Amino acid sequence: MAKSKSNKNKVSYISVPSQIINSLSASSLQSLLTSPKKSCSRSKARYLSLLTKYRSPSFWVFFLFLFGILGMLKLGFNLNTLIPYSPYPCATSQFHALVSSNGYLKSHMSIASNENGQKAEVFDSLSHSLPLILKEKEEEPKSEPNSDKAISDFWKQPDGLGYRPCLDFTRDYQKASVVTVKDRTKYLMVVVAGGLNQQRNQIVDAVVIARILGAALVVPILQVNVIWGDESEFSDIFDMEHFKKVLANDVRIVSSLPSTHIMTRPVEEKRTPLHVSPSWIRSRYLKRIKREGVLLLRGLDSRLSKDLPSDLQKLRCKVAFHALRFAPPILGIGNKLAERMRSKGPYLALHLRMEKDVWVRTGCLPGLSHEYDEIVNSERIQRPELLTARSKMTYHERKLAGLCPLNAVEVTRLLKALGAPKDARIYWAGGEPLGGREALLPLTREFSHFYNKEDLALPGELEPFAKRASVMAAIDYIVSENSDVFMPSHGGNMGHALQGQRAYAGHKKYITPDKRHMLPYFLDSSLPEVEFNRIIKELHSDSLGQPDIRISKVGRDVTKYPIPECMCSDSHAHPHL
Repeated sequence: MAKSKSNKNKVSYISVPSQIINSLSASSLQSLLTSPKKSCSRSKARYLSLLTKYRSPSFWVFFLFLFGILGMLKLGFNLNTLIPYSPYPCATSQFHALVSSNGYLKSHMSIASNENGQKAEVFDSLSHSLPLILKEKEEEPKSEPNSDKAISDFWKQPDGLGYRPCLDFTRDYQKASVVTVKDRTKYLMVVVAGGLNQQRNQIVDAVVIARILGAALVVPILQVNVIWGDESEFSDIFDMEHFKKVLANDVRIVSSLPSTHIMTRPVEEKRTPLHVSPSWIRSRYLKRIKREGVLLLRGLDSRLSKDLPSDLQKLRCKVAFHALRFAPPILGIGNKLAERMRSKGPYLALHLRMEKDVWVRTGCLPGLSHEYDEIVNSERIQRPELLTARSKMTYHERKLAGLCPLNAVEVTRLLKALGAPKDARIYWAGGEPLGGREALLPLTREFSHFYNKEDLALPGELEPFAKRASVMAAIDYIVSENSDVFMPSHGGNMGHALQGQRAYAGHKKYITPDKRHMLPYFLDSSLPEVEFNRIIKELHSDSLGQPDIRISKVGRDVTKYPIPECMCSDSHAHPHL
């Protein structure tokens, strides 16, 4: 310790961080106290005699130094309660920048920059924050064997076996295309209904039907959704110019009827049977559309057969995976939210089917409380037409048959069993669940990084799309499509569309809950957790988005199972397929 030459009685002090103190040996500490001018070979007696001179400045320096050491060593046992531990000391300023005034650590998604470069808060709720006070390292729960491997396995993608998109149309199809796109006499008009993904399916079928008839397709009319009141038009949701351009060599797409046909009264067909073949369509509609010039079709959902000639199957894939691109404003906000989710690594997307109408239509109960069960039962009694199928089955029969959506408790147990880490970032798509956010508590308690589009969007970003259910569903679709792992809590059009989309994109991980087989294990409370997890993983080992050939099961939709018509592989041996 150096002293001022001008005032020998003035003492200066230095503070030493505890990390340095702990790393110093006793000899190192002693060397700090002794002046370099003094001889290192002084005897022990000489050193002790100096200490006895309590009026000596050296004595007080040494005394204060020892007092500081003892205090800092004691404080060191509780440093975590004062200083948030970070393995990167240089990141201290960044850490404090993330600490909010209420003493909670802001989410990694909580700060973003708007167009003016100003920071804006995204999450205000404490439910999306982490406590600033961290537990001591020794109090952390012990990790299970191979837990690191289990976490990495959860994000691991399935083996795509080298399959890639290949839409090679035959020469006959290409020759017929020249005639089809030049035709100016036949026009097909379609009205598509339902939610976004129902509309997508019907648009795909409309293009194929237009091709079968050799007619031009007028841009599909989206029927106003009675349930959600969405009045969006085709161009509000999809990129119309892109749609026309991609299909230019397959079907001529026009925005409206030409002047030569504008006064023509179209032949309207309201009751097309289910799963009709191309030959049925030609025999039923070709003469009529040639005679009248315009054919109007309604209610195309599941009207066209899923088993079509190879070229028409490829056309379906071309429409679904290439032509139907969302409009630029929707694509822009969807990609922004996906980027915010990905800013800290991989993320999981859940499609939760927990809305009131879903419980009513499926004949199932949410399992929240007796009160909510009564709400669902009452609605079902008042509107029996909402029950979609198998009306004679009881709720318990439906549940055991795997026909009910998973609730939040079941989704949580399934994710934990499949190895989802507690810090997994989860995006949930879907409408407001029956019971509100309280219905999601089992999930949010286990996985704190749990967001939807409202959580991720900056103030005002979603205002242009307010009260437009189809647009909101499109945003959910984009964020889910970009996720590393996707899992639906129940089947449905969005889940089916994403299954095909993710397969076509290289077989990105897609978890299909095996509800029928796993439910008995969920009900067995005596089953140890380790054994439960092992069984659930084994049940889902082949349900993670691996390649699956469509022709192995009749009636499969090629937009859900694009192999082999729309994807091919250089490998010829796939024994497990």
